[in-house]
Order: sequence, then C-alpha cells, then structure tokens
Amino acid sequence: MKLPLKFFCFALAVLFLTGAASAQTPSFYKSVNRVTWVVTNIDVARPAWAAMGMTDVQEYPNVALQVTYEGKPSTVHAWQVTGHLGNLTVDMIQPAEGQLNAYTHFLNKHGDGIFSIVHEVPDEKALVAEIARMKALGVDVLQQTKMPKQNATFTYFDTEGAGKFSLGLVVRPGGMKAVDSGAAGRPAIVQHFGFVARDMPPVSAYWQRLGFPPAKMGLIPERADTLYKGKQLLMAHYEGPQNYTQFTYYWVAAPAEPANIYADYLKRTHGREGIQHIALAVPDLDKAIAAYGKLGYHVEQSSTWGTAGQPGSSGAHAYMDTENVGGISAELYHAN
Repeated sequence: MKLPLKFFCFALAVLFLTGAASAQTPSFYKSVNRVTWVVTNIDVARPAWAAMGMTDVQEYPNVALQVTYEGKPSTVHAWQVTGHLGNLTVDMIQPAEGQLNAYTHFLNKHGDGIFSIVHEVPDEKALVAEIARMKALGVDVLQQTKMPKQNATFTYFDTEGAGKFSLGLVVRPGGMKAVDSGAAGRPAIVQHFGFVARDMPPVSAYWQRLGFPPAKMGLIPERADTLYKGKQLLMAHYEGPQNYTQFTYYWVAAPAEPANIYADYLKRTHGREGIQHIALAVPDLDKAIAAYGKLGYHVEQSSTWGTAGQPGSSGAHAYMDTENVGGISAELYHAN
C-alpha cells in the first residue's frame, strides 16, 4: 500500500518533537521521591496500611496548606500522614470538605486513590525551568501546594486527563527526605505501579511527547490458571511496562468483558483511568495471602506469569481487595 506524503511528514514531525522533548527531559525524573495519596477518611486508611507494612508513620492533624489551584490562591485545611511503604514514601492527605482544590476535586470525582507520583527537583531554578518546559509542551500547572510541616512546595501538573495521573514535583531547601531502599530492616517491597487505561496508544504517545519513554505493550494470552473471585477467567488483553524510574509503571489496557478487576476499577472510580494497584514483592505468596486474610482481605483475582521452570522469568500474583481502605489494590507479587 502506498502511503501519502503527508503521512510521512506527520511521522517525521512526531519523531522530531519527541526527540526534542526527550533531549530536554530533566534527569530528576529517573527517581520517584514519593506519592500523593488522597483519602476521604485518614483514620481508616492509616491504620489499615500500617497493618499492611507502612512504617515510620508521622501524623499531622489539621495542617493549613497554602494552595494555588488553577491560578487561585487559598488556604486548605487537611489531615496528613507521611510514612514508608517499603521503598516508597507516601503522603496521605484528607482535605476538609467544602474546599476548592485538586485533592477535593479528585476525591469528589473518583474517590480515594493515588493522585500524583512526585519527583524531587534540586532547587527553585530547576522547578521554574521545568514549569516553562512543560508549558511549551502545552501542559499547565494544576496546583501548587506549600506544606508547612515539610517546608516543601509541591507542583502538580495537569496531566491526569491525557496521562492518567498527575505528574508531580517537589522542592525543599536542603533536599526532600525520602526512604532509603537500602537501609537495614527496610526491604524494597514495591515493585511497580499498576495503571489501567482503556486505550493505550494515545496515552503512551502523550508521555512520549513530554519526553518520557513509551509503554511497551504486548498481548497477554488467556491463561487457564487465572481466577476472578474464585472462578476461571479466560481473558486475553494487552499490557506492558514503561521504564524510567526505580519503579516500573505497568499499564493494562482494560477489557470490559469478561468481568475482571480492571473493569471493576473503572466502574468503582466512575470511569477514571489511572493507578489501580501497587505491586508488593513477597518471598512467599501463600504466606502473604494468609497474612492479608487475617487482616480481613481476600484474593479478588490471581494468576501466574511467564514460563514455568525458568527462574527469574516466571511467577505468580494475587490482587487483594484492599480498595475500601484507600482506593488501591495491593497486588502480592512473587517471582520464581
């Protein structure tokens, strides 16, 4: 088939713009500093995730956040918890009701969940430069938040619509303390963030346009050992990794049928595509499932992956029904 000249011109333009954006992409995006996790009831979410392994929990009740949301400044009152989920630093925020800000907007529209993945910038100059770079690519700042307890400024970009989560930056004089994944007694348990999207090509292309690598999607065939709520699930679908930080971003193109946890997520969040689960690496899957069972959580969906008998290239995983304590499923993940 002979393609018209305008097709090649368009393709060359996309390659040029992607290459230009990639060449300018700051190196601080190679490391995730923390996530911003918004919840409606922090008194429920905090102890639940502490029981599941969140440590070093610091509570900040009734803090006054200085917020500029869509260009309008205000004071937002909130409850905040900071802790470490293995090698991931978590900021949980419960904003007071009736306030205009990105956190409340997210909760009202979708319910509890991870609102932003946040990277640390070295200084204010680097922050200003990155805001300008993103602006040139058509991306505005959604909200800036000054958190007095951390003496830090968070900048959230308006990327959720096309990119399925808000890209975040944080800057703090002297640096922003995050968990040390190599510290004694602090195992690196978070393996990846799991995202759900209906149509991946435009999502992947969007992040490429901003200078990030594409998601490498591939067809996952039906597996006879996949179970959904205890019954066999025969479901072929597309999924794949996007790699540029210490955590893999794993994308799933969610099929509506047959019934599955990814479709359930879209229904529960009123159609929001975004972070559906956190994958937690465990040494013994059966023991981990039993431990979660004692906490009142059960397996929603499970399967194996890879080729059995090949160490390092196969394993098993189970999604636990933890969504009612923060909107996120804990995926217990074991590699053989």
